[in-house]
Amino acid sequence: MDFDLHFSMDYHDKSYGSERLYTDMLDQAILADRLGYASVSVTEHHLLELGVMPAPLTAAVKIAAHTKHVEILTGVVVLPLHDMRTYAGEVIVADIFTNGRLVLGVGRGAYAFEMERLGVPMAETRERFDESLAVLQALLSREEVSWDGKYYKFDALTVMPRPMRPGGPPMMMAVLQPEAIYHCTKRGFNILTTPLSGDRKHFHAQVDAFRRGKAELGKAGEKLKLTLSRSATVTRSEAHKREKLAEAQYHYTRFDNVFTGPGIVDAGMARVLPRKQTLAELEQNLLICTPQEMTDKLGEYADLGIDRVSLTMNFGASQADTLESTRAVAEEVIPHFRSTSMKKTAELV
Repeated sequence: MDFDLHFSMDYHDKSYGSERLYTDMLDQAILADRLGYASVSVTEHHLLELGVMPAPLTAAVKIAAHTKHVEILTGVVVLPLHDMRTYAGEVIVADIFTNGRLVLGVGRGAYAFEMERLGVPMAETRERFDESLAVLQALLSREEVSWDGKYYKFDALTVMPRPMRPGGPPMMMAVLQPEAIYHCTKRGFNILTTPLSGDRKHFHAQVDAFRRGKAELGKAGEKLKLTLSRSATVTRSEAHKREKLAEAQYHYTRFDNVFTGPGIVDAGMARVLPRKQTLAELEQNLLICTPQEMTDKLGEYADLGIDRVSLTMNFGASQADTLESTRAVAEEVIPHFRSTSMKKTAELV
């Protein structure tokens, strides 16, 4: 099982400074690359302090310039916010500048606040996403494309430059519902998902859906990967754990506001609103624990055949704490999930 370090890019305090925020991201990426993480990832968001990343392809290129090994995932870019006729070219250039380490994770958008203020009603996001994805795939895989759809109508054109690999970079689809996971996998997409509030039945259904879709593809689906997103941080004592849980609870008072709540935002800052989920319930749904406890919990994912776990380790922590947690996971957790061949290679080195 591989590990991804996801950059939350939350900006709860404007006085911290945006330059410092992105310098932190780059330092985390460099450390993850040095410590042997398989990948790092960024998510597109606009107009909000939660996930301040309006230019994920730009970030991917910057990260690639300072790292050597990690894949760089966009987990995810929001296709309905872009014109695929120009975005396809941006993807191709980013793939070239990242030396083929780009994995293009795509989604339809999660926050009504940002989508609707950018002119895309949430009620239209599914249709817009489906058509945008079809257009993007056509532009990346065919030399000349014309289109006559609901949201795109254009005469024959060719995106330049052409992709350096057939069809462009590998794509990953952000999906929650099991049946949707099954159909997306059957279409040849890598999958990014997350359990819903720790619901084990739903989680097992998600994994089973991926397995079924992959099995039906046969040899064509052998390289497809299922990535599971989780919030996590390493703790060393019960008091440390309580401190990190309090940070997480404060973060989610803002997150729930824009993800499932009313979307009340004051000058870019999501307002803190009361949560329905208790601290005890939150603890069950996050990996805020000692390295041994984290290893035990992640063991279930490895046994189920999860290919990659994407860990968000900064939802309010200081940069020092985030770097320390990144190190602890690499040194005390990840080694338990390396294959025998990888262990032997490491010993030889």
